[in-house]
Amino acid sequence: MGETARDFFSPEQQKAITTAIAEAEHMTSGEIRVHLENTLKGDVLDRAAFLFKQLGMNKTKLRNGVLVYLAVRSKKFAILGDNGIHKVVPENFWDRIKHKMLEDFKENRFAEGLIHAISSSGEQLKKHFPYLENDKNELSDEISFGKN
Repeated sequence: MGETARDFFSPEQQKAITTAIAEAEHMTSGEIRVHLENTLKGDVLDRAAFLFKQLGMNKTKLRNGVLVYLAVRSKKFAILGDNGIHKVVPENFWDRIKHKMLEDFKENRFAEGLIHAISSSGEQLKKHFPYLENDKNELSDEISFGKN
């Protein structure tokens, strides 16, 4: 694993993460993105909310986007879902996924933790936002990177 967000995951791990996103999105009409940065200044949820809007995730038709955010050097992460998701899921919807991610991260299994979070998100979202025959991929499946 590298020193910066851009090279934190090997090319093979990055491919596995983007493949997990594509596979999860074939279970649900929800849109999942992963964003990596080096460091975080301030509150992790505030930063994730800012990036959510900056990445255009609040513009999906069903408001069912999910952002998995990771500040690699600061060792902080968040999962943030849009309003459409929060209207239909229980308050503790993300807790089990975040807990499993934390377990994996503590064991330095970062790619595995992200892949599990992505797959679990797809599984959970398909109950409320099933995959539609005419589903359009509204957001890129590629990992996005911050400048810091």
